[in-house]
Amino acid sequence: MNTMPPRFPITPEQIELVMTHFYANVRKDPVLGPIFNGHVKNWPEHEAKIARFWRNAILFERSYDGNPMMAHMRAGDVRADHFDVWLALFDKVLNENLPKETAAAWSALVHRIGRGLRMGVQDVQKPADEVPTLG
Repeated sequence: MNTMPPRFPITPEQIELVMTHFYANVRKDPVLGPIFNGHVKNWPEHEAKIARFWRNAILFERSYDGNPMMAHMRAGDVRADHFDVWLALFDKVLNENLPKETAAAWSALVHRIGRGLRMGVQDVQKPADEVPTLG
């Protein structure tokens, strides 16, 4: 049983609603759609898995055991600039489906996580000869 309070007030049902709307938009998006459709074979299963991720991140449930960084790095066709589209679409869905304060709080978390994922993807995409120099 979780004893930590949520990061911000939201229900599991609201998280699922956002996931449903977000991924409906993703599937239609000209940039993200082809990428996601190439990797996701079972949309209801994917949406449920990502809803567990967000319930873990926001409500501190312990129902998610994946590794989003590895998934994005291994995909092979996820580029750093895709995160701008992903974030804009996520913000749109948050603002359309949640109270203003809840949308803003979740958006801040999404942008923080998105920055980390973008950095991970950028590091994987650097040429091998592009080794940073220290000094």
